[in-house]
Amino acid sequence: MNTMFTQGPSLISRLALALFVSALMIFVDHKYDGFASIKVYLNSLVSPLQYVASLPGQLLSSSAQRFTSHQRLLEENAQLTLQAMSMSEQLQRFDLLKAENERLRTLLGSPVNAPTEIMVTELMAVDNNPFSLQIVVDKGAIHGVYEGQTVLDDKGVVGQIMQVGTTNSRVLLLADITHAIPLRNARNNVRLVANGSGQIDELLLEHVAHSADLRVGDLLVSSGLGDVFPEGYPTAKITSILRDESRPFAQVTATPIAQLDRLRYLLLLWPEDAPSRPIMPDAENSQADFATNGAEQ
Repeated sequence: MNTMFTQGPSLISRLALALFVSALMIFVDHKYDGFASIKVYLNSLVSPLQYVASLPGQLLSSSAQRFTSHQRLLEENAQLTLQAMSMSEQLQRFDLLKAENERLRTLLGSPVNAPTEIMVTELMAVDNNPFSLQIVVDKGAIHGVYEGQTVLDDKGVVGQIMQVGTTNSRVLLLADITHAIPLRNARNNVRLVANGSGQIDELLLEHVAHSADLRVGDLLVSSGLGDVFPEGYPTAKITSILRDESRPFAQVTATPIAQLDRLRYLLLLWPEDAPSRPIMPDAENSQADFATNGAEQ
């Protein structure tokens, strides 16, 4: 057996010596600050190791902070989107009510019926049939959506729900050739009916008398007749009027206010007499509360 490592002082003696030397060095350093220069040197020598040791923690902390900031921005963006959509819906009504207040002061006892609840929905798909203008949105029967429900964007009326699935619904756009909506001129209350032309940016006003007081640029709003679209929402602007006496009616075209070719976020309206009420999943309750409160104010 090799006894090289067993030679010399015993382990207890070595321990005692080490403790004595340690205590002596602590005393000298405390009383006389004798190791100041050595400390500086050792700190300089160890600092790169300290930096390397703390680097993973710093990277993890930075990544977590960035992820939190990104998540917060997404939540704020979603909240602001809801707020903008809710405010645009109210603004559409307020502009009309202001004009009506100036012209119909004696009829303030008959206010426009406002929807009591709204819900934001998002575009999922666009129908690729060239002869049909329809879209699919991400709200369906489980959210309380019903057939014939009014759909808006942040500008005006988009169309109505024509088919309801469990989790999504199909929307028939204003400009579809099979769609018609009763309107009235916001300037003078002349009542009209607008049919879709099959073109995304054009509506046809049917059976307009040559003597009708219409002008290019007139704003047309939903009249509320037919009990489908609530009264008072911007729908179209007159773009051309052709009065050919050889024809029984004037040829009038209008452009939808809603940007039917740029839809993303939309509003679903539930008037007071709607056949169903909005139903929101638990994860969306806060958004539903926000939308409902915004519509009621």
